[in-house]
Amino acid sequence: MAGVFRRASRSWSRSLETLNAKVGESKVGKYFKLEERNSYFTQEIRAGTATFLTMAYILAVNASILTDSGGPCSVDDCLPMCSNSAFGFDVTSCVAAGSQMMAPTPACKFAPVNPGYQACLATVRKDLIVATAAASLIACFIMGMFANLPLGLAPGMGTNAYFAYTVVGFHGGGNIKYQSALAAVLIEGIIFLVIAALGFRTKIAKLMPRPVRLSTSAGIGLFLAFIGLQASEGVGLVAYDGSTLLTLGACPREYRVSLAPVIDVNGTMQLMPGGTTSSAIMCTKHRMEDPTFWLAVVGFLIIAYCMIRNIRGAMIYGIVFVTGVSWFRHSKVTYFPNTEAGNASYAYFKNVVDAHKIQLTAGALSFTEFNTSELWVALITFLYIDILDTTGTLFTMAKFAGFVDAQGNFPGQYFAFMSDATAICAGSLLGTSPITTFIESSTGIREGGRTGLTAITVAFYFFLSLFFTPLLASIPPWAVGPALVLVGVMMLKSVVEINWEDLREAIPAFITIIVMPLTYSIAYGLIGGICTFIALHLWDWAFLGYNRLRFGDKKSPHPENPDKIPNPEVEATEGKL
Repeated sequence: MAGVFRRASRSWSRSLETLNAKVGESKVGKYFKLEERNSYFTQEIRAGTATFLTMAYILAVNASILTDSGGPCSVDDCLPMCSNSAFGFDVTSCVAAGSQMMAPTPACKFAPVNPGYQACLATVRKDLIVATAAASLIACFIMGMFANLPLGLAPGMGTNAYFAYTVVGFHGGGNIKYQSALAAVLIEGIIFLVIAALGFRTKIAKLMPRPVRLSTSAGIGLFLAFIGLQASEGVGLVAYDGSTLLTLGACPREYRVSLAPVIDVNGTMQLMPGGTTSSAIMCTKHRMEDPTFWLAVVGFLIIAYCMIRNIRGAMIYGIVFVTGVSWFRHSKVTYFPNTEAGNASYAYFKNVVDAHKIQLTAGALSFTEFNTSELWVALITFLYIDILDTTGTLFTMAKFAGFVDAQGNFPGQYFAFMSDATAICAGSLLGTSPITTFIESSTGIREGGRTGLTAITVAFYFFLSLFFTPLLASIPPWAVGPALVLVGVMMLKSVVEINWEDLREAIPAFITIIVMPLTYSIAYGLIGGICTFIALHLWDWAFLGYNRLRFGDKKSPHPENPDKIPNPEVEATEGKL
């Protein structure tokens, strides 16, 4: 029996080698430069699979976040209620009893949520799952075909939260309507496209200071690990603490509580206007007793062991194992608990195939609020966050793949920026927040992805997700979390290139690294690092300018290198000597 298995295994290996050789020699292989980049077809497919599995959570997460904004749903979707609460929404009984139906008020959008509004939200959530998949499909295909880079794109985490909770507000409680916010995203995408077409984004990338460029990879790695350690998108090891902000978590879900911002109004605690309730992020007791956490630990060890042994597909094995175990009901680690939400998720999961047609979010743009300052603030914020976020992520992923040269360039960078900008426009037309390059692309790069075939594989999976959304939306966060943590481990190696002896380089690098995870934003980390770098070099640049004005290049204190940034303390000492 063992001999039969070995012969079958050798036969399968030879078949794959033949397939890889033929694809490598074909027009497809030459177009994607498989041999030039020391890759092969099945490796690219495996890399794309790994990238998609670590990105698949965005289908459910992005839809949930944007649905919290209420989408295009409004008071008009609420059902009128009988003035006699005993009859509720039953019009016939209400009229027969001599009562009247009352027109709904904005309160119908909040607990207890009006059934009509709830039904609208359910439709919007399904629309947004499809919109997320379709927009990501378009973005990944463009990235793979034209930039030939192994990068996946999807609606960005962070910008979707800003869109839903700050710009539009919880159930439309903000200053801007959902439709107008989509219009702002579209205009931002068009501006972005123009900037990318003119090559300005490439120049922006090159202007980034060296220590910030080198530390961005490590900062994103910590950011990924931080995401993977939280309960909402990871294993739940990190939880909220009222005194220290963070503490040890991993308690069972029944011992987690949600939080809401409150203010003291005349001695009475009230919910802050516009405040939103968090997910269950605080443990009351029984820390480190969550069965899903320990299942995630097993997944972590599976991936880590496979990585140590250089086994291809390490990420896939861990994610699939944890997901498969979590799909069994009536267990302590099930993704479908015996609750109303769990039952609804399981009912949707059992559909397996669901080709939902977008009904409410596609084309729901409105340009009527462009005369308000709030909308322009939102547009500019979307623009600068996307520029910094995507620039940092693209450079980091290209460096992680070994594409960046000594001048800071990498192949396909022009079309990479164009792909992102085009995807933003497409996403806004479908109803979702800005698209960006995903840092989870590093999982595919870790699996050997080096060409656009990886991105096209991701696009293909997003295409399938249009029909298999119930399955892909049911990958639990504790299955993805371990992979994110281990990708963070791999990305930290870039810190060895930082000159830690030179504090003018070390300090901006550290600020970049530490701010990204602690502010939950790549953009803020880049801003902090760049501003710190500028502040620490202002005196040096002023001194250099003074020397050039005073001596010129020939009489410069450093004629062999007139562009050398001097050390004022050393110069002063040399002057005295």
